Parts: sequence; C-alpha cells; structure tokens
Amino acid sequence: MSDERDLLLNRRQKRDTWLERAGSYRNEFRRENLAGDLHSKFVDADKAALEAAGEPAAVAGRVMLRRVMGKASFVTLQDVSGQIQCYLSKNDLGDEQYSEFTDLWDIGDIAGVKGVMMRTNKGELTVQASEIVLLNKTLRPLPEKYHGVTDREIRYRQRYLDLIMNEQSRDVFRVRSQIVHEIRSYFVNAGYLEVETPMMQTIPGGATARPFVTHHNALDLDLYLRIAPELYLKRLVVGGYERVFEINRNFRNEGLSTRHNPEFTMLEFYQAYSDYSDLIELTDDLLAEVTRAVTGTTKVSYQGLELDLGKPSARMTMAEAIVEFTPIDEAGIDDENRLRDYLKGLNLTVEPHWGVGKLQCEIFEAQVEERLQDPVYITQYPAEVSPLARRNDLNDAVTDRFELFIGGREYANGFSELNDPVDQADRFRAQVELKDHGDDEAMHFDQDYVDALEYGLPPTAGEGLGIDRLVMLLTDSPSIRDVLLFPLMRPL
Repeated sequence: MSDERDLLLNRRQKRDTWLERAGSYRNEFRRENLAGDLHSKFVDADKAALEAAGEPAAVAGRVMLRRVMGKASFVTLQDVSGQIQCYLSKNDLGDEQYSEFTDLWDIGDIAGVKGVMMRTNKGELTVQASEIVLLNKTLRPLPEKYHGVTDREIRYRQRYLDLIMNEQSRDVFRVRSQIVHEIRSYFVNAGYLEVETPMMQTIPGGATARPFVTHHNALDLDLYLRIAPELYLKRLVVGGYERVFEINRNFRNEGLSTRHNPEFTMLEFYQAYSDYSDLIELTDDLLAEVTRAVTGTTKVSYQGLELDLGKPSARMTMAEAIVEFTPIDEAGIDDENRLRDYLKGLNLTVEPHWGVGKLQCEIFEAQVEERLQDPVYITQYPAEVSPLARRNDLNDAVTDRFELFIGGREYANGFSELNDPVDQADRFRAQVELKDHGDDEAMHFDQDYVDALEYGLPPTAGEGLGIDRLVMLLTDSPSIRDVLLFPLMRPL
C-alpha cells in the first residue's frame, strides 16, 4: 500500500511541476493522423523511401510504452485506431522538450507528437519527433503491461481500464456497434420505419416481467420503466404504419446472471399482413445477413459450439420438445396431474391455479431449454402463457408463437398478434387474476390498448430479438457483462 501511495504522490508532484511550466492542461495540439491510417498508408514504404519523402505526421494518444536511452528514446502512443511508435531525440527536440519527456512523462499520460515518418533499422514504422507536448498528466498508473486487466470484476467496474489495456475488449464493442448498424440497415432497406416509444409508462405491458417503479413528482403519479415497447408499437400499426421497428432499452426487475442484466437492448419489429411463419423466415435471413456482414461468414464458433447461421433453423413445437427431452410421453403431455407430479419431483414450485399450459411451460424452461444447442424455433406456446399472441386455428389451447433458441438460450420471441379486442380484454382479465394470486410478472389491464384494437389492428406479426445475446454469440463472449459497456454491479 505504501508503494502505491508513493507512486500517486510522485505523479502528483510531476503534475504540479508540469503545470508550473505549461500553465494549464493543454488543448491547442491538433492531431492530423491516426496510427492505423499511417500503418495502412506506409505499409509498403521502406526506410530509404520514407527518408526521401519526408512525410509529415501529427499523432496523439496515450503513452503505452516508454524507453529512455540517454539522448534518444522511444514512446508508443495508442489512439482509437491502434498504436504508433515515436522516436524522440534530444538533438531534434532541444534540451527543454527532451528533459520534460524524461522527467515528467509516464506510462498512461496523454501526449501529442509532430514530426516526419521514418522506419527504424528493425523495420518498425515510426514518427521521428520534432515537437512533443504533454496533454494530460495522469495521476494513476496503468495496470502492469503484460498482465493487463484480467480480473473480471475490475474489467466490469472500471471498463475504461479494460478498454485501455485490452484490444479484445475494444474489438467486442466495435463489433457490437457494427451489429446494431447492420440490423438497422436491414430493416430500413426492407421498408420499415424506425420509431421511439415511451421508456416511462403509466401501465407496464408487452411482456410478463416485474417492472421497475419510479414516481413523477409534478403529477404525483407512479410510472414504470418499460419492460417492452410492444403495445405502443402495435398502436402505431393501428395508426397506419404497417412496418415499424425500434432498437432500444428494456428494463426488468430481475436477478443478475451471465444471461441477464436488468437493463438490456432489444430489437422489436412489427409487420402488417404477415404471420409468425413469415417472421421465422425473416429472422433466419436477418441473422445470416448480419453475421455475414460482421464476420465475413455465416459460420460461428460459440464456446465450443460450431454453428452455421446461413442454414434454415429447425422447428419443433413445445409439446414435441418436452416429449423428446423428458420422460413425459405424448399420452401425458396434456395430463395436468402428471405434469404437476413431474414438476414436484424436480422440487420446483407448483401453484394450484396453474393450468396445463403453464405447467408445460415450466417443464420446458426447467428441463428442455438448455438442451436446445443447435438453432431451433420452438412453436405453439400455450395460450395460458401467451396473453398477446393469436390462438392457433386448429388448436385454441396454443398460439401461433415461436421462440428461437441457440446454445440453450432464447434469442427471439415472436408471434402472430392477437387482434381480437374482445379476446384480448378477456386475456388481460386472466392476467389480473394471476396478479391477484401474487404473480408479480403478470400483466396489467390496459384499457387504452384494448380501445386501440377496437379501431382495428390488421393481421400482424411481431418479434423481439435480444441484441446483447446476439453480440455474445458473434463475439464468443460467455457473459452478458462482456458485451455491456457498463453492466449493473452490486455496490462494493
């Protein structure tokens, strides 16, 4: 601890000395070149060609390496594009600038360098400095170079250190940005209108989840952070926007895990005059296009699992999946007593008011989901657990709904929308009864949404797709915290 205090004290003393000379944190230096651009531009230029050309350069970034060797030294600056070496000579800079470098500069400082391009005897592209300026004297040392930031707790809590030290982490978030861009382009090119719907809602809806509650002082009104934008997006379809999408945050008051963060990013989209099977085909195409654009191929390796997102995914009903992966056979799939006994045998909670559909869903989540490794659409979700989905024409106990599973995780949830206002009102009432029985995730009754349906929602299909989990898949990241810049952490 005393060594750390000495380091901090030494840096603070250097800062004071620097400010006595500079007068303030400097802001007049203008960078003209990025490190990555210089490497690209001069990749084929040899030592003699660079000496003859005298190409000027002005770079700036964080000092990541510092080698002082008497009257000549090297520093490596890191900017957003990469790293570039700089050669500092006392003869080129003069006594004052060179002594400032040797006496005051440390690893982690922010600096600017002007000069001309050269190549060292070892062949490394380098800026030969004619002017240097210290732009920020940092007070805390960076982690040791060869170990970087390897502690996951520190990486998540101090993401700025992780980004400084770990190129792999920087790459993950570049890929994340590209994924969002490709998704947005896909839907815009398909004629969808991008919209924004309320984050704070008087009635939470669109999913079965526990919401966060806040309070508006001026109106003396409780509000909820949205758990899904669904009901507002479908209001827009009622209004005549036949294809809409939104990429934005949802908030659900649930636990933290490698798969869950209370604040997460979703793509949600709706398409009139379509059904859920149309969206299954669209989703396969979307994933193939985005994966190809981001990685150059549709083949993905995720935590040892080899996938090809260019192939159509398999399809299986929930009942078929339960029969395949559990001891329950076709004769018992609709047997309420047998389903209850099976769940109790797993030492899981079974509520007395649950019907066959809810029991099936609990079994599926507990025993089947994690076994669905290859991409598969699970269809025909029970109506009991799908209060916003259209009932199947051949079996009104199930709905025209699917969820996409890859590697044992849900990635997307879509269905043909329920557009019968009478049926919707009845299902909202059933949700209210569940809430009265203590189900905190059950939906509220949304009369305004029912009113909107009474004006007529065209036959419509809609879907939500988790952006964070897609980024995990395409970057081979084991935890959702690896793909969130600032994940929620328990206070220290």
